[in-house]
Amino acid sequence: MGSQIMKISPIASSRTTIFNSTPLLPRTFLPNSTPPVTGLFKAKFRPLSYRPLKESDLAPWFGASVHYQSKRGIRGGVVAMTAAPGSVQKSEEEWRAVLSPEQFRILRQKGTEYPGTGEYDKFYSEGVYNCAGCGTPLYRSTTKFNSGCGWPAFYEGIPGAINRTPDPDGRRIEITCAACGGHLGHVFKGEGFPTPTDERHCVNSISLKFTPANSDAKI
Repeated sequence: MGSQIMKISPIASSRTTIFNSTPLLPRTFLPNSTPPVTGLFKAKFRPLSYRPLKESDLAPWFGASVHYQSKRGIRGGVVAMTAAPGSVQKSEEEWRAVLSPEQFRILRQKGTEYPGTGEYDKFYSEGVYNCAGCGTPLYRSTTKFNSGCGWPAFYEGIPGAINRTPDPDGRRIEITCAACGGHLGHVFKGEGFPTPTDERHCVNSISLKFTPANSDAKI
């Protein structure tokens, strides 16, 4: 199939030579393309190109957003697996069964702890701060700073891990865990703090659970 028999003139030779009309070239599989082959030595190839790997490329395998923390922030680096938005859903009774009364008051009823009383207010160890309700990674320790407000302050969260919703009175922006909807606190912008984003995520300590950088736990 796809072969032609060519007779060589007796003056030149008495041999019969078989030529294959489809060249035996190595096939190169490129993303979303198959190089067409047309005729003898007329293969058309698209130039090989590469693009940076996106987080969305990993979603079909992990079912989550994947973020890599440089070893400059946490020794050895850490891969933070962020649960899909709204993926953790429980009834009020189920939340009461797994949370302490104070955790339930703040995470599920949008309460606030007294300033200066939280466990992580003046805490600056290296690691990751997870949601105390569902365990989703929310903040890296490299984004925490001392704002003097009496609550833990971060200048940004892990991408995709935190939702923002204006309060009913429109005066503040509430921040919640994107996975379970747990109340974290509020975010403020333009206060003049010397941070890359000029934002302050004012978070209740009780809404967080810290995992140290040298922990063997998979994040």
